[in-house]
Amino acid sequence: MPPASTGASTLTVAASTQSSPVADTTGRLEPGRPGYRRMSFALFAAGVATFALLYSTQALLPAVSASFGATAGQASWTVSAATGALALCVLPLSALSERFGRRQMMTASLAIAVTVGLFVPFAPSLGTLIALRAVQGAALAGLPASAMAYLAEEVRPKALVAAIGLFVAGNSIGGMTGRILTGWIAQLWGWRAAVGAVGLLAVACAIVFHFMIPRARHFTPGTLNPKALAKTVGSHLANPLLRRLYAIGALFMTVFGAVYTVIGYRLVEAPFNLPQGIVGSIFLVYLVGTVSSAAAGRLVARLGRRGALYLAVSTTAAGLLLSLGDRLAAVLLGLVLITAGFFAGHAVASSSVSRTATTGRAQASALYQSAYYLGSSAGGTLGAVAFHAGGWAGTVALGLLAVLGVVSITLYGTRAARAERLRPAAVAPVQN
Repeated sequence: MPPASTGASTLTVAASTQSSPVADTTGRLEPGRPGYRRMSFALFAAGVATFALLYSTQALLPAVSASFGATAGQASWTVSAATGALALCVLPLSALSERFGRRQMMTASLAIAVTVGLFVPFAPSLGTLIALRAVQGAALAGLPASAMAYLAEEVRPKALVAAIGLFVAGNSIGGMTGRILTGWIAQLWGWRAAVGAVGLLAVACAIVFHFMIPRARHFTPGTLNPKALAKTVGSHLANPLLRRLYAIGALFMTVFGAVYTVIGYRLVEAPFNLPQGIVGSIFLVYLVGTVSSAAAGRLVARLGRRGALYLAVSTTAAGLLLSLGDRLAAVLLGLVLITAGFFAGHAVASSSVSRTATTGRAQASALYQSAYYLGSSAGGTLGAVAFHAGGWAGTVALGLLAVLGVVSITLYGTRAARAERLRPAAVAPVQN
């Protein structure tokens, strides 16, 4: 899983390898062969651009509020509109990539998102800014799933994990760098200059991607079949376990989106009174996700999937409660625990999706991404509304409510699994 980003990019790995023609591995890219380094660098650049653009305003919300005279809830829509549009467009754009090609979809997505990004600094009103961000999020939806499918089709299986790791690293660095860069630039020259700098960074990344990404050699165009797609999606939504996993992913991201959308407002106010640059640097805490997401596999091996989820949700809840303190050290430690718990829980839930779906894994993973980003959108907006109504305690209360939802779903799943294990014994015929 993406260690330090909003990270749903790795969710289609298993899906792509199943749905793509990978039986013949001759001529595919691998370390040491021509094109592999160019491909890796191109997708790294695409990952940086994607997540730098997607969350470019998150660290700037207090400045955006001041500029437009908006409340935290109103300004939060500059983030929620982007993530919400991405959530709604992931599934249809992933289907289009099956018809028109992964490389073409990635190129078009980046081109549109980068072009819109150049207009964002000149938005005359908050409504215009929100609309531009929504278009940007919709465009970016075409990149994550297409990138995973491209890698599965063009890279030899034994080199696939390493190639994906570089793309995920780009996601992480883009998400974190965008937030830190905007924080410091906004402190010096204002939020418009900050989002403009992210736009220029994305332009440079898009140019690198365009000239370095190798031509797809193993893509086989498919046909668009809305009925078949609807049937597959319907079968996934009818699966109780998948529904629970989607809900868990959305609820975890609700907590995370609420906390990181609102934390800037809290830290620029008393008793902390931190400058914008320092507030942006708070997002270095994302690096904690590198450790916790990487450890998720070991946690599952030791505690089981549900045990790992219980540990993740407990860590998140402890962080929320600790963040209520008025000492900066307590708030930072709380953010560390929230981040660690979120990434671990997200890694467990998302990896379980591909393992649970035996057919149509691409669609199963796309549905998880949709739920995940809808959770981000809802969390950002509701967290800001809660902050406006009840301060940081209101945001924490919303987070704890989402945490309670995860616990309830996991407990229900535990009881359902236990009942499933006991069912054969209960219906076994009596031997005479």
